[in-house]
Amino acid sequence: MPELPEVETTLRGIEPTLTGRTVERLDIRNPSLRWPVMDEVLQARGRRVSGCRRRAKYLLIQLGADGGLLIHLGMSGSLRICEANDAPRKHDHFDLVLDNGKCIRFNDPRRFGALAWWDAPAENHPLLRHLGPEPLSREFSGEHLWRRSRGRKGPVKNFIMDGKIVVGVGNIYASEALFMAGIHPLRAAGRISAVRYEALAEAIRDVLRRAIRHGGTTLRDFLNSDGNPGYFAQELLVYEREGLPCFQCRSPLKKRTIGQRSSYYCPQCQR
Repeated sequence: MPELPEVETTLRGIEPTLTGRTVERLDIRNPSLRWPVMDEVLQARGRRVSGCRRRAKYLLIQLGADGGLLIHLGMSGSLRICEANDAPRKHDHFDLVLDNGKCIRFNDPRRFGALAWWDAPAENHPLLRHLGPEPLSREFSGEHLWRRSRGRKGPVKNFIMDGKIVVGVGNIYASEALFMAGIHPLRAAGRISAVRYEALAEAIRDVLRRAIRHGGTTLRDFLNSDGNPGYFAQELLVYEREGLPCFQCRSPLKKRTIGQRSSYYCPQCQR
């Protein structure tokens, strides 16, 4: 499933092609995605793209001062740049056709992606309204995590994956950051000190920055905008390494299901 680094990589791939161009048309081949694609997205036609940005795992394409398009890649979605007259492939659900003949094409085998319209300001959209801070922003810190965790008895892994606490820390990067900070994923969020949360916040920032530099992580479905995979999987320390030796202590790594997600950790290094 594309997580924050994969979405950021996609953004950086499509932004130069989109910015400054006019949307000639929006071709919807299959409106049955995670939510039905509504006709309001068709108001994108004839509008100039003034900018693109990411909020959590959502891509926001600014079309004038009053709104734009919101795209979510879902579990298996990807955007690629192609020529508008290129024949669509299986699972190519919609095209954003530009005035220079280029096309941003959305492919999603599982159809958990989304396309919607947002009215400015984008932050008031129901999907964005209650999101926490970006993990690479100044608003995110160990102090923020410590303050929001007080009184919470649930596992810290679920806590840092809660988009109302901090956005974009998906399953892969949560496991990696907790290992880097030496924190057991099952430890109660409210029983972690401020000092350890500072280490965890720094680990989250570090793992996400490195993943972005490597173009994201390809485990099953993700391809970036030029059709290439991300390569951060080659640097994963614990994720999907059950039974293999820990890089720090050589103990076999363990796997547990936490919050219906597979979690990987070292029983010796993480407390």
